[in-house]
Amino acid sequence: MKALKIMVLTLIAVMAFSGMVFANVHVNGYERSNGTYVHSYDRTDPNGTTSDNWSHQGNVNPETGEAGHNNN
Repeated sequence: MKALKIMVLTLIAVMAFSGMVFANVHVNGYERSNGTYVHSYDRTDPNGTTSDNWSHQGNVNPETGEAGHNNN
């Protein structure tokens, strides 16, 4: 019974951590000032670092499978 409790608590901790790591933000579609419509999309949660952004080189966008290309 003790092992089951440990497994459940470990699973909860892993799920909570993965939710923080893969936090996504949905951006609604909008119209630019020049009249161009930008469709809605998902992006990573802003956090002040580029190393975990989908477009950063070495990362892959889980939505599209596209490899990152930015070096900044």
